[in-house]
Amino acid sequence: MTNIKGKVVVIMGASSGIGEATTKKLAQEGAKLVIAARREERLKSLVESLPNADISYAVADVTNKEDVQAVVDLAVEKYGRIDVLYNNAGIMPTAPISATRFDEWRQMLDINIMGVLNGIAAVLPIMKKQQSGQIIATDSVAGHVVYPGSAVYCGTKFAVRAIMEGLRQEEKGNNIRSTIISPGAVTTELYTTINDPEARGWVKDLMSKGEEGLALKSSDVADAVAYAISTPETVAVSEILIRPTKQEV
Repeated sequence: MTNIKGKVVVIMGASSGIGEATTKKLAQEGAKLVIAARREERLKSLVESLPNADISYAVADVTNKEDVQAVVDLAVEKYGRIDVLYNNAGIMPTAPISATRFDEWRQMLDINIMGVLNGIAAVLPIMKKQQSGQIIATDSVAGHVVYPGSAVYCGTKFAVRAIMEGLRQEEKGNNIRSTIISPGAVTTELYTTINDPEARGWVKDLMSKGEEGLALKSSDVADAVAYAISTPETVAVSEILIRPTKQEV
């Protein structure tokens, strides 16, 4: 794709699933990458699998703003700029509100919302100084529709959608673009963050049905991210909603 080669891209939540697939896709397109996640062995393995890529990694927890700042600082130290930040880390422990899973609620708020805000806060001063940049977040179809058993998860994704639109409005004068990528069901490890056994089994089964048009591949979503990054600076792709063909919701 044009307009990706040479761009400095920071990817949070890069160790598996969509983050891993996007890392591979952008490396193939010639981007300069700094990737981060909590699992160092996964990051190391991913970097080693891309011997021709200009890529480095850092261990970071997106709920820790100092960790996120350190990743951004590493990118600036190495490349002198950041063209794209991709906030991809997220969890989906679904359960009815009546189950009152307070710890899960707090964890979802911290990772899905504060994780995105920590990334934005770390990178905004750099992009404002550059007078250019793009901030991308993985949202979800759940950020556009609400369904039973996922009210709190949907709430976090609606929040990300609102934050990213507010970011667009506030920073458009600084030539900073914001994009949300909202996938439907994707074959990833996200189901492992669900502690409710019934819900976990249902989602795991759904995610295995890619061949039936009921789940996307991580690479499908990575292609959408690459498209958003490839657009000219005069084009702001605000939302990409991407569903498996046969998904109902």
